[in-house]
Amino acid sequence: MEIEMNKDTLEKLREMKLYGMYNTFKASLENYSRNNMTIDKFVNMLVCDEWDERYNRHVNHLIKTAGFRFPASMEEIDYSVERGLDKNLMERLADLSFIRERKNIFITGSAGTGKTFITTAIGNCACQKNYRVIYANTARLMGLLKASKASGKILRDLKRIERTDLLILDDFALSPFDNVTRSILMDVIDDRYDSHSTIIASQIPVEMWYDSIGEQTVADAIMDRIVHSAIRIDLTGESLRKINHGNKLK
Repeated sequence: MEIEMNKDTLEKLREMKLYGMYNTFKASLENYSRNNMTIDKFVNMLVCDEWDERYNRHVNHLIKTAGFRFPASMEEIDYSVERGLDKNLMERLADLSFIRERKNIFITGSAGTGKTFITTAIGNCACQKNYRVIYANTARLMGLLKASKASGKILRDLKRIERTDLLILDDFALSPFDNVTRSILMDVIDDRYDSHSTIIASQIPVEMWYDSIGEQTVADAIMDRIVHSAIRIDLTGESLRKINHGNKLK
């Protein structure tokens, strides 16, 4: 009788998609762990495991929809190579107060100095804390939004970007902006101004972004909205890829 009841309970938990409770209850039947618990403790364990299961699924969804190129974490950032990276600053950024304060981050440096890894690590950290993140190669995003504008769907896409807690624009200004993409960039920045955070990573020094954006009036308007609240990280030194490759050959 009890066996059939437990099977029925498991089936109902699975049908209701209470997978955390399902797995915990199933494990307790197999190892008899619930026999050593009060009813209160057992219920608490079921609820906590269900909460953990849902939280992990939600975080995994945020990470998947963010569009990161590869996994990265703040703990994996390499400080052993001298490249002007302040560990204390990175630890402060990991608390994500810059998102709550709606500040921006600029990360500049030559190719291979770790800009993408650092932005991805910060973005992943934000996902873990339940923030919505979009990671995008700037030229590719502008191309997609340009096509979206041509098809009449750009307002929907701009609204999604506007609502995002953290927007990461990688490889900024590597490709020239034309009149359409320059206008779109202005819309993206203006929508997020003083309401959400943006991380911009680029091989181009910040002082040269004006020329890269083009059309002085628009460039001034864009830069005025992002520069004043920005935390700047200027990476120096050789490419980490080159250094790591050289170490492998030794």
